[in-house]
Amino acid sequence: MIANIDTSLIDWSRAQFALTAMYHWLFVPLTLGLGVIQAIMETIYYRTGNEAWKKTAQFWMKLFGVNFAIGVATGLILEFEFGTNWSNYSWFVGDIFGAPLAIEGIVAFFMESTFIAVMFFGWEKVSKRFHLASTWLTIIGASLSALWILIANAWMQYPAGMSFNPDTVRNEMFDFWAVALSPVAMNKFFHTVLSSWIVGAGFVLGVSCWYLIKSRSREFALRSIKVASIFGLVASLLTAMTGDGSAYEVAQKQPMKLAAMEGLYEGGNGVGLVGIALINPEKTHYNDGVEPLLMKIEIPKMLSMLAERDLDAYVPGIVNLIEGGYTLKDGTVALSAKEKIAKGQKAIQALANYRQALKAGDQQAAALHKATLDENFAYFGYGYIKDPTELIPSVGMTFYAFRIMVMLGGFFILLFLVAIYLERKGKIADCRWMQWVALLSIPLGYIGGQAGWIVAEVGRQPWAIQDILPTSASISKLDPASVQTTFFLFLILFTILLIAELRILVKAIQKGPEE
Repeated sequence: MIANIDTSLIDWSRAQFALTAMYHWLFVPLTLGLGVIQAIMETIYYRTGNEAWKKTAQFWMKLFGVNFAIGVATGLILEFEFGTNWSNYSWFVGDIFGAPLAIEGIVAFFMESTFIAVMFFGWEKVSKRFHLASTWLTIIGASLSALWILIANAWMQYPAGMSFNPDTVRNEMFDFWAVALSPVAMNKFFHTVLSSWIVGAGFVLGVSCWYLIKSRSREFALRSIKVASIFGLVASLLTAMTGDGSAYEVAQKQPMKLAAMEGLYEGGNGVGLVGIALINPEKTHYNDGVEPLLMKIEIPKMLSMLAERDLDAYVPGIVNLIEGGYTLKDGTVALSAKEKIAKGQKAIQALANYRQALKAGDQQAAALHKATLDENFAYFGYGYIKDPTELIPSVGMTFYAFRIMVMLGGFFILLFLVAIYLERKGKIADCRWMQWVALLSIPLGYIGGQAGWIVAEVGRQPWAIQDILPTSASISKLDPASVQTTFFLFLILFTILLIAELRILVKAIQKGPEE
C-alpha cells in the first residue's frame, strides 16, 4: 500500500475519474430509457400491424443508435482507468470487482452488441416476431450491462461475500451470490435504471412537444407523447419507491453518508427529515458549536422512520459518528473514529508482522499476527486515515445534490401526470405552455441523474471501498502532471463527442420522422 502520496495526485485522479463517469452518464440514461420506449412502440406495431407505429419506433431507434455508440466509447475509457489510475485498488480487490465487470463484457455487452445489428438492419430481412425479439433482447442486454456494473459499484459501498488473504494481500470472493444479490446492489440497480427511464421518457416527451410547437408531424408526436407520458409516470413512481429502499440501505450501511445528506450533526431519537434548508457557511468544524443549518423546514420524525422504520428510532449525526459512545442496535457501544483508526493501524501492522514472520519461518508468530489481523480487519481502511475529520464527506455538496434529485423526481411525477391528463382530454396539441415546459425539461432529467451520482459517490468519501480502503490508498503512483494532462485531453475529447452527438441528434430531429 502507499504510505505517503502527493495529495494533488489524489485530487487530480479523482477529478479525472469523476469527469469520465459524469460524461459517460450523459449517454447511458438515454440509452436505457429510450431503448424501452422504442421497444414498446414496436410491440404496439407488432400487435396492431399499424405502419405508423413502425415509423415511430424507427425514428426513436435512430436516435437511440447515435447515443448508444458514443456511450460505449466513453464507458470503455472509464473501465481502463481502474488499471491506469487506480492500480492499488485493482490489486487489492480485483478478484472481486473484476468478476461483475467480466460478466458484463462477456454476457451482457455481447448480447446487446449481437442483437443490435438485427434491430437496426433487419426490418425487411427477418420476420416481425424475430425483429421484435431482437429489439427487446438489445435493451435487456443493455439493462443487464448496467446491472453488473452497478453490482460492482454497490460492492464498493457495501463489501460483502469476501475474505482477505494476507498471503497475497488481496481480497477474495467466497460467496458470489452475496456480492450479486446484496440489498445494496439490488436497490441501486432498480433505482438507477428506473431513473434512466425518466430521462428517456422526458426526452421523448420534450422532442415530441417540439414538433407540436413547430406544427409538424402532429400524429407522430401525439403517439409518442401517449407512450412517453404513461411510461414516464410509471418510472417516476417506481423510482420514488426504490429511492426509499436505497435511503434505508444507506442508513444501515453508510450512516455518515446519510448524516451528510441531511446535514445532521447531532443525532437523536425521532429525528425529522429536512425538506428545505440552507447550509451555514460559517460551519467549519464538526464540533465547533455553530448551527449547521441557517433555516430549515422539516417533517417531524420522518428521518427516523425512513432510516429505521420507527418514528422514535435513534439516528446518529456526524458528531455522534466521529465521537462514538452511542448504543448500536445489537446492544454494543459505537466506537469513536479514533478507536477505529487505532484498530485499523493495528490491522495494518499485524499484516506486516505476519508477512515478516512467514518470511522468517516462524509459523507460531505468524498465526498470532493473523489472529490480530482477522480481529481488526473490519477497520483496516481506518489505518490510513490521519485525522477523524477526513471521514466526513462534503456535507454541502451531498446535502444540496440530494435535494435537487428529490425535487426533480417530484417535478417529473407532476409533469407526466399533467401530460397524461392533457393527452387524454385531447388538449396537449394546443397547450403551448405545456409544450414549452416539456421541451425545457429535457435537461432536468440529466441533472437529476447526475445529482444522484454525486450523492452516491461524494457521500461515501473518503472510501473507495467502505471501511476497507480509502481513496488515498487506492491510486497508482503516477506523476500528477501526467494525470493533469490526460484530464484535459479527456475533457476535450468528451466535449467534442458530446457536441458531435448533439449536432447529429438535432439534425435527425429537425429532419423528423418519415411520413
